[in-house]
Amino acid sequence: MGLIIGGLLLLIFVLVIVLVIAAIFYFNKLVGLKNRCKQSWSDIDTQLQRRYDLIPNLVETVKGYAGHERTTLEAVIKARQQAIEIKGDNIAAKAAAENILGQTLKSLFAVAEAYPQLRANENFMSLQKDLAQIEEQLNLARRYYNAVARDNNNAVEMFPSNIVARLFNFKTAEYFELGEEEARKAPKVQF
Repeated sequence: MGLIIGGLLLLIFVLVIVLVIAAIFYFNKLVGLKNRCKQSWSDIDTQLQRRYDLIPNLVETVKGYAGHERTTLEAVIKARQQAIEIKGDNIAAKAAAENILGQTLKSLFAVAEAYPQLRANENFMSLQKDLAQIEEQLNLARRYYNAVARDNNNAVEMFPSNIVARLFNFKTAEYFELGEEEARKAPKVQF
């Protein structure tokens, strides 16, 4: 009888050790995914800042050729400022502001199409090229972030890691989604 109780206690002890090791494994996995989400969001933020820094130069160049297009130029600057002002991890608000900024940039390039001298300006062409590169890097960063967010969300929601996620209050990550279908198209930056 003592042998059975001893064996049962050993089995319970082994089971507890296995559960503790599994909990540690899933906890560390969830922490790693949460940190990858933060890091990949930081990558997006870096590309957005590069774009924000480029926009004033672009507006000033266009202003030199199309100064009477004040409404469009002011809309771009206003959209840029609104996007910059959104801080933290409010991804839905950031995505909405970026959609508006993208639309105003499209308007700016539509204005630029009406000015052949502007399209031939070396500074404008360089800014255009830089913006195209930034947009490409931004798209890559968004795709990476959304992939990491998906992996995080799967770990938070799927069994058995969801048990550890609930115990330690891990949350799902928001996707960085573009709104309407028109916003899904990259701004045209080639003439």
